[in-house]
Amino acid sequence: MRSALAGAVMVLGVCAVPATEARAQVALGYTDAGVVLGLGNVGNANIAFGGRFERIFRKLPDLGDGLLGIGVSADYYSYSNGGGGYTASVKVLPIGATANYHFKIDPKKKLDAFLGAGLGYQVVTCSYNGPGGSTNFCSNSAVYFIGRAGGRYFLKPNLAVYADAGAGAATLSVGLTFKLK
Repeated sequence: MRSALAGAVMVLGVCAVPATEARAQVALGYTDAGVVLGLGNVGNANIAFGGRFERIFRKLPDLGDGLLGIGVSADYYSYSNGGGGYTASVKVLPIGATANYHFKIDPKKKLDAFLGAGLGYQVVTCSYNGPGGSTNFCSNSAVYFIGRAGGRYFLKPNLAVYADAGAGAATLSVGLTFKLK
């Protein structure tokens, strides 16, 4: 929990950096990767840790002059329960891919807004130790739908605060992305 709090403080500290030189840099060929903290929809875990990667690959002049990107996400969270002579633990690794529509926004606004939809695969492992012995009591791995709205606020041309909300791994993910290309 302390490391999650320290990470959140670091993200907020970077967010406080003046953004006078930044402009929205999302254009055809834009590629970024980043780290996120996820909140909500993570079982009994307090927080999820994850990453995001996206590449913008097509202009959409017939759809509001927006851009189309493909995003890949991976998150991890775990939690344990126990008492009365037993312990149970759950580990979850959701991995997903989305097609993201990026709205055309004036680059002076330092903002990139998008809607995304896709599919993910959630790897779930569970274990139990208690009366009756030890066992792996579940394997609820499954395909799931991802629907999200998100955006980036550019602090610098190659650094942005990132957030997405919706259905998928965590309900709300917040972090930093770094422009690769």
